[in-house]
Amino acid sequence: MTGYVVRRLAQSLLTLLLVAVVIFVILRWIGDPTHLMLPPEATEADRALLRNQLGLADPIVMQFARFLGKLLQGDLGLSYRFNQPALEVVLGRIGPTLVLTTAALALGVMVGVPLGIAAAVRKESWVGQVAGVLAILGQSGPPFLFGLLMVRLFSVELRWLPTSGYGTISHLAMPTLALGCYAAAGLMRLTRASVSDVLDAEYVKLARIKGLSETRVIFKHVLSNALLPVITFAGLQLGILMGGAVSVEAIFAWPGMGKLMLDSISGLDFTVVQAAVLVSALIFTSVNLAIDLLYAVIDPRIRYG
Repeated sequence: MTGYVVRRLAQSLLTLLLVAVVIFVILRWIGDPTHLMLPPEATEADRALLRNQLGLADPIVMQFARFLGKLLQGDLGLSYRFNQPALEVVLGRIGPTLVLTTAALALGVMVGVPLGIAAAVRKESWVGQVAGVLAILGQSGPPFLFGLLMVRLFSVELRWLPTSGYGTISHLAMPTLALGCYAAAGLMRLTRASVSDVLDAEYVKLARIKGLSETRVIFKHVLSNALLPVITFAGLQLGILMGGAVSVEAIFAWPGMGKLMLDSISGLDFTVVQAAVLVSALIFTSVNLAIDLLYAVIDPRIRYG
């Protein structure tokens, strides 16, 4: 088990390093932040002086080495817009994003998993048919489309919910639904497929031959095996939802990390974008590492594979 944990930790650290390299290089291709940091009447000499002060005139390899050295010390640089440490700016916005993504994932699990089980057990019933339609609808439309439709229906037409804001359940409802629909559809489809496969297994048929009740067969023999891949997929959904939260936060003016990233990209605030991406990657890899370890505890074949 120790060797498995060490391997997974090394893989997680390598993933974070690759993310750091990719986001660093991409942001340097976007543009020159000095054009936004200085007034329009600034001369090219003024911009060159500012580039030297910020270290942007150095070769990109030197810039990355300096960035990596500071990163290992927990220093992600100073925000160009806020004139504050970029990590502090991001951590100040991470709370609303975690609230939104956690609520959306919880909604997806509470709706998608039971509906997937019901659809697998009763394939030919109306439950299975409705579940199939909902799965297609849920995954065919992006979260921002659901968000726009909800704003039109619940805010403009019915006037039940506020169009934007943060702090109450009414503000959380539509963003959660917009993200949760996508998560629920994915979890429902995987649960239905996984449960259907296990239902056809020989040991399930044997349990039925022995005279066990259908309820006991489902909960004791089927779900204990069928839900293992669902657990892993639920962890992956957290990263997907954090990505989808960028557009949803913009639609609902949700003061989270996604909206911060959009504003920082438009303002060429490199340090904040780097910090936001790295924090998101750290959360994603940490959650998946925890789920992989849990999976290895549940199924010992994995850690010895």
